[in-house]
Parts: sequence; C-alpha cells; structure tokens
Amino acid sequence: MRYHAHYHTGGQGHVYQQRYKSFPIQDDAHFFVVCRHVERNALRAGLVSRAEDWRWGSLGRWLPSPEADPKLLSPGPLPRWPNWVERVNAPLIDAELTAVRQCVQRGRPFGKEGWVKSIVRGLGLESTMHPRGRQRVRPVPEDHNKA
Repeated sequence: MRYHAHYHTGGQGHVYQQRYKSFPIQDDAHFFVVCRHVERNALRAGLVSRAEDWRWGSLGRWLPSPEADPKLLSPGPLPRWPNWVERVNAPLIDAELTAVRQCVQRGRPFGKEGWVKSIVRGLGLESTMHPRGRQRVRPVPEDHNKA
C-alpha cells in the first residue's frame, strides 16, 4: 500500500486483490477487442517493438514454430482470427481503447450501447455506468438568485 500511496497508483489490499477483472462481453468481436488489448499491453507500454516479443506474454507462443502444440497454453474459448499477430500489433482505435479501459476499471459490460443498457438493468450493474463516489453538487449560478 505504501508503494501505491507514494507513486499515486491504484491498488488496495493483498497482492492479487483487484488485479484480475471480469465483466460481461457481448459477442466474439468484442471478446477479440479485449484480447487484443491484453496481448498488446507490453507493446503499448513501449517495453517491446512487437507484441509477440514480450517474453512473459502468450502471443509469441502462438506463432508457427517447431513446437506445433504449445504445451503451456490451452486453445482458448474461440479460434483466433486469421493474421492474429498482425491484428494485435495494430493499435486499437481510441474509442475501443477508452471503452475497454472503462470496462476493466469499473466492471462495466462491453458491447454495443443497447446491449450494455439491457445487461446493466438485468444484472443490476447500474453503478458501473457512473463515476465512483457521490454525485458532485453543482454551484448555483450567481444570476440565478437575482430576481
């Protein structure tokens, strides 16, 4: 906790508390946007020049290699799209990046607006759609009291 206070980063509790997130995802296309976001973290942070070069990431394990079946990884819930590595290395558009970050931070469902609203109502996730904390009280304009 002292580290987070000193460096003004987020974090609470024990090492893994709030580290792993889950949130509802609408469909395969949105799932793969989230996968791209996760697999390109080291590239986005400037730690590598290509996402598959990150030693601790899984992307490099999916490249064609002498080891046809990477033993450390399960195939995943869906087959990867063609040219997956190139897709991961291409940056997400700003709207996708912003939306994924909000979902990760707040546990907000990720998908199209209408779907998100219905899931929020159905699962009681209204709080994920608003900023944390109390609503700010707006100051009354000065000319409002003049009458």
